[in-house]
Amino acid sequence: MSAWLDAFVPAFALLALGALLKRRLLRDDTVWAGMERLIYWVLLPSLIVAALAPLNLAELPLGRIAGAIWLSLGLGTVVSVLLARLLGHGHAAMTSVLQGGIRFNNLMGFAIVGALFGAPGTGFGAVATGIIVPFVQVVTTLAFAFDGKRGPPRPLAVLRQIALNPLLIAVLAGFGVAALGGLPPGIAPTVQVLGRASVALGLLCVGAALSLQSFSDRVGTQAVTGVVKLLVMPAVTWALCTAFGVPPLATAVAVVFMALPTAATSYVMARAMGGDAPLMAAITTTEHIASIVTLPLWVMLVAP
Repeated sequence: MSAWLDAFVPAFALLALGALLKRRLLRDDTVWAGMERLIYWVLLPSLIVAALAPLNLAELPLGRIAGAIWLSLGLGTVVSVLLARLLGHGHAAMTSVLQGGIRFNNLMGFAIVGALFGAPGTGFGAVATGIIVPFVQVVTTLAFAFDGKRGPPRPLAVLRQIALNPLLIAVLAGFGVAALGGLPPGIAPTVQVLGRASVALGLLCVGAALSLQSFSDRVGTQAVTGVVKLLVMPAVTWALCTAFGVPPLATAVAVVFMALPTAATSYVMARAMGGDAPLMAAITTTEHIASIVTLPLWVMLVAP
């Protein structure tokens, strides 16, 4: 029980503290925007590199983990788009349902698996991030590009947006460093310190971005999107990992990462790229609140 409390109380407490700070102490949006940029471009990439660098890639079941996660994400993509269409939503709302169905709050994931499973859990969390990010980045970029208003997407522009994603760059760098034997002395602790800072600051920023005023916006759409993200996706991932013979710890981390609520940056992406930002804010908030119940249940079911 104490391990569970150590894993989940800090994660959700930091979300609540972020919401409180945004409303009482740090009300200036530019403060949070600056922190989000720091986390996205420096701190979180450092965490990914630091977690991947010491891994022995030859011992990792990368193919089996990737197969399970990508198949699950593919199913989630199809289901999310079909649900949006069945609910009568246009393209903008569809992109919000899609982001709510397949994107993930990896900072919360790192906080939980690190507390529960230690360094091996964080390492597998970085592997899961490296597998999820390219798929999600490609799918969401294409979804916004095919809006029917700006003409067909330009392949070079889409490729550039994907290639410049700092998380994808960090994943490639982390795998490359791991293949070369890890980070050198002096550099390793520096990157590790930067990475550890990402979790606390990141969860505070996520909490600051949540909005309780959005609860009443298309409640049915929020509910079905939450079911897909918090229940269907991890269940399918668990079944596929079991079928593919993925080791227990890797399975547990994969399921936890696929059970995470959508990323808070989904709202930023929706606002910047012509999506349905109010619906995205509603989905983000309700998924984070619902995950207070669903995430501990998934950990109880899959923990080795």
